[in-house]
Amino acid sequence: MAEEENNRDKTIRERMAEEEKLIERVDARGVKWKKVYFGGGEHFKNWLAQCRELGEVEVEEVNSRGYKCFEEAGEKLYRIWLRMEEAQGDDLF
Repeated sequence: MAEEENNRDKTIRERMAEEEKLIERVDARGVKWKKVYFGGGEHFKNWLAQCRELGEVEVEEVNSRGYKCFEEAGEKLYRIWLRMEEAQGDDLF
């Protein structure tokens, strides 16, 4: 809820700039994930299928408020996270 209120106060440019900076995360178990996609629609479905071939993925729904095209179309907005194995290294991205 706090994130949603924070997003209302930000312009779409500010939110997009923050999204560009968000490239990796570490979950509660210490597993490292790389963001490989941000978007929706048919492109999301295609990316998800391809990422699943590469390894374990997590999908995170993102609040689409302020992203006019998504709001008007009633589409959902997503991030796709790909689990990074220790052996893969960061040179893949």
